[in-house]
Amino acid sequence: MSLTRRELIKATAAALAAGAAPAALAAPGGGTAPASRGAGAADAGSLPAPERPLRLWYPRPATRWVEALPLGNGRLGAMVWGGGRSERLQLNEDTLYAGQPYDPVPESALQALPEVRRLLFAGRYAEAEALADATMMGRPRKQMPYQPLGDLRLDFPEISDLDDYRRELDLDRALATTTFGSGWKLQHTRQAFVSAADQCLAVRLATSQPGRVRVRIGLDSDHAEAEAVHDGGDGLLLRGRNGDAFGIEGGLRFAARLKVLASGGRLRRRGERIEVDGADEVVLLLAAATSFRRYDDIGGDPEAITRAQLDAAARKPWDALLAAHEAGHQRLFRRVAIDLGRSAGEVAALPTDERVARFAEGRDPELVALYHQFGRYLLICSSRPGTQPANLQGIWNDLLAPPWESKYTININTQMNYWPAEANALPECVEPLERMVAELARTGADVARRMYGAPGWVVHHNTDLWRQAAPIDGAQWGLWPMGGAWLLQHLWDRWDYGREPGYLEKVWPLFRGAAEFFAATLVEDPASGAMVTAPSISPENPHPHGASLCAGPSMDAQILRDLFDRCIAIAGLLGVDADLSARLATLRERLPPHRIGKAGQLQEWQQDWDMEAPEPDHRHVSHLYALHPSSQINVRDTPALAAAARRSLELRGDEATGWGIGWRLNLWARLRDAERAYKVLGMLLSPARTYPNLFDAHPPFQIDGNFGGTAGITEMLLQSWGGTVFLLPALPRAWPRGRVSGLRVRGAAEVALEWDAGRLRKARLQAHRGGRFRLEYREQPLELELQPGEAVEVGPRGARLVRLG
Repeated sequence: MSLTRRELIKATAAALAAGAAPAALAAPGGGTAPASRGAGAADAGSLPAPERPLRLWYPRPATRWVEALPLGNGRLGAMVWGGGRSERLQLNEDTLYAGQPYDPVPESALQALPEVRRLLFAGRYAEAEALADATMMGRPRKQMPYQPLGDLRLDFPEISDLDDYRRELDLDRALATTTFGSGWKLQHTRQAFVSAADQCLAVRLATSQPGRVRVRIGLDSDHAEAEAVHDGGDGLLLRGRNGDAFGIEGGLRFAARLKVLASGGRLRRRGERIEVDGADEVVLLLAAATSFRRYDDIGGDPEAITRAQLDAAARKPWDALLAAHEAGHQRLFRRVAIDLGRSAGEVAALPTDERVARFAEGRDPELVALYHQFGRYLLICSSRPGTQPANLQGIWNDLLAPPWESKYTININTQMNYWPAEANALPECVEPLERMVAELARTGADVARRMYGAPGWVVHHNTDLWRQAAPIDGAQWGLWPMGGAWLLQHLWDRWDYGREPGYLEKVWPLFRGAAEFFAATLVEDPASGAMVTAPSISPENPHPHGASLCAGPSMDAQILRDLFDRCIAIAGLLGVDADLSARLATLRERLPPHRIGKAGQLQEWQQDWDMEAPEPDHRHVSHLYALHPSSQINVRDTPALAAAARRSLELRGDEATGWGIGWRLNLWARLRDAERAYKVLGMLLSPARTYPNLFDAHPPFQIDGNFGGTAGITEMLLQSWGGTVFLLPALPRAWPRGRVSGLRVRGAAEVALEWDAGRLRKARLQAHRGGRFRLEYREQPLELELQPGEAVEVGPRGARLVRLG
């Protein structure tokens, strides 16, 4: 599916001239799903609703945070508990981190660097690590934690017993609903959503009889410098300042503004609360903001922002707010439909947490489809254009000091968050990540100069709201310079899946800067003659010499091969920087090669240390980056290396953290081992790794496991690498029949699949921008050349894959 520069220009011009939307694709359930090209997607009204309800539901209120149901618009998040007498909606705003802009770069790093390298090449690893830990770590050694905003509290003094209780999250509508009976024939209905269109949380309280809504409303926060005050006669304002952390003083101001709209009844102030009595219906609107403008600018006015947002939203009736919210959400969510077969009737009717508990029984393929779509839902809710990227917990966190600061860990976790984005038709959701990379290129340039004396830019294994790029935690975890280079692969994917005109020109300076850094800092290993990163680690795995620090771990060379290849390709397409391309091509040939060790495994380090490493079942499988998410190693082109990668995966074991299992799922799918992939998926969809609300259990909650699961299910059905689209490459026996539509592949095309009795019936590919495509099913290839907007159906005929229409 590669395009020459001339073909690229021709295809782009044709796509722009065509102007019309591509033809519709068949969707499961018999509807049609018009193909969409990024932000120019079809309106939600023209996209079909899911054939079967996509809902999480429970017969009781949440008693733990990991039972509550998540809502979000990319910026504002809410966890809905569904309480009867007392309801809690826990709130987050995506820029509310501790601290303020700060400078963490260690001034002693540049002077210590040569000695650290000398000790590494002398085999004195523990000494090198101790010196690096003392001289090359950021100050402070931690980054700033993501923090909760507060709680919207609703108390209903007249409610006692709950009858016929049900709470649910409708993924298609992004709507949380709680219903129950209480008292004599009185039914309560509560709905909540977080609107991207109107930038607010909206809650509706209603009963089956007029004049029966009675509620006490308040805003609370765990922040020490926060207070709730009345905002006129019908509102509350929570204002405050963020927290200090690790010696960095808080500098952000935040505000949450609530407006109470009651139909009928009486509204009055009562202490720090608002009481409504005798209303027919109550609508609550809440807007939130901080003073954050950019990673180096905190001069915003959150109270003015929330006032403007709330005034605009309050002018709309509930139905209009809900309709605008659903239209915006469904424009993204409905692009992909998935049907993996019907579950046994009694299983499909169970509450969601019971289905997770019984998934190992093997009769619930609809739960897999729900889990897949839940991952897409979470990405839409936690990463929208203009927001912050999804962090370790998306946007949902209830702790002032959350695990791992709930920030961005960029040695796998942030990247995994975005694995499902392109293939699952959510390119807009990548925009926050792209913007973060551009900001990290600025802060990372300062780190490159002051720590390494190098041009370009570099980021290590973590960053936060303030885009800090220096190494943190300790040398054994943080002194890994590849975080930014790995993040760039998502920008390449954004191009490769979308082929948007002008995109490569925009991102080329980021690629060039990263390549310039490594061209200046790679050093020759005196033992092997290879050009290596030093110091570095294989994240976050200790080797058998009393340290993690080393020179030239396998993952670094794998990421650099991709980075240099991307740079050479982009420069060629744009006709720029030929000298840099030539230099990178030479450096690429001198990177450490893939090596197979004495146990038949793909080596994690240059040295054959794997079988002596102190953690043989380590959660990270860093040296298998080349198999997935990269495709340098694959079963078609490099079978011996693929066999070695398989051996490594067997030795490492399937059991891991939630996200570790998610990575293993994708790796087994790339190895085309459908049954092993399905087994690992079952481990992910077990109560040990999936909480009642379907959040991933590291444990504790980390959202990357959800996104890794969605990506892995996609990889089992459709893969796109090496110039080929692979149809049903790892289809397990548990899904003998099914359909999927709306998935995307490299080269800017959309695919729908239908299969029965474990065999492909037909596939439909539609090229958004035209070009050459190679499809493959069970090693049967088919070459196609399509014009922009053109679609073709293919299917198996005998031993061949043929064009059907």
